Amino acid sequence: MENNFPLQDSFGREHNYLRISITEHCNLRCSYCMPEEGIALTPKSHLMTADEIIHIAKTFLSHGVSKIRLTGGEPLVRKDAKEIILQLGKLGVDLTITTNGILVPNFIETFKEAGIKTINISIDSLVKEKFNKITRRNYFDTVFENIDLLLEEGFKVKLNVVLIKEFNDNEILDFISLTKHKNIQIRFIEFMPFNGNHWDKSKLVSYAEVMETIQSEYAFSEIERLTDAPNDTAKNFKIKSHLGSFAIISSVTNPFCSTCNRIRLTADGKLKNCLFSNSETSLLETLRAGESIIPLIQQNLLSKKAVRGGMDDDQKFQNPDLFSKNRSMIAIGG
Repeated sequence: MENNFPLQDSFGREHNYLRISITEHCNLRCSYCMPEEGIALTPKSHLMTADEIIHIAKTFLSHGVSKIRLTGGEPLVRKDAKEIILQLGKLGVDLTITTNGILVPNFIETFKEAGIKTINISIDSLVKEKFNKITRRNYFDTVFENIDLLLEEGFKVKLNVVLIKEFNDNEILDFISLTKHKNIQIRFIEFMPFNGNHWDKSKLVSYAEVMETIQSEYAFSEIERLTDAPNDTAKNFKIKSHLGSFAIISSVTNPFCSTCNRIRLTADGKLKNCLFSNSETSLLETLRAGESIIPLIQQNLLSKKAVRGGMDDDQKFQNPDLFSKNRSMIAIGG
């Protein structure tokens, strides 16, 4: 097997974007991400060390990966998060991170030194009581103070908003209003099914419903369709008079699988070729045995399904026997 093989699946999709979860731990308990009772955490000895993360990242970079996103759990709760971020920053990769924002003041200089320019903050309500309800914690003021801090420090900030019917769908216009004077991007994400998050399609707020709500407030001529980046999961827009922008990620009603360039590495060193796939390939055992992980990466990519881990129609997608076999979102890393 050639050591310079492209990260290509059997459908010709090339993968240059690696998402690495560095921890399953989190300082929030968001209901759509993890079961209320929590999850059985992987023993520390089964998790990737900082050196193993860097080794695997270098392997992917040598085969065409140009972007890495760090996720969790909450990545910043890991004790050696700064070391990992700085080491990855030295590799010349486009490095980004998704965080809940609670700990970012401790990492401002680390982000800058590592060359991180864009930070995604997960936040699902602008109402303090609702924020506390969905996160099962009380960090509302902290998160909003830290969003402003990141903007002041020159970072590009994106807010990830998982929409759930009859919970926060009445806040769509409030989130859009945030973009009027703040140069941020709001990313509305359709509620997706994972183990333990009580998903059913009646809770879904679709792409069409989001746009209908926005068009109830803004004239068609006021809404500008922006050019999406290659392989972008989001459809991007802005209100012409606003400083910031918004986007919709429609994984359920309008999947973007045909242009997928993402592959995921869990905190315990398992490779997932699709967010919705319940099959995984362990790289860590082979790495620790001193053997090459390259054949495993190639085999994993070649097994990638055309659409959403094989859930290629609505009936399969709504079948809990299929999606409940997948991990909880907190154990995948988003």
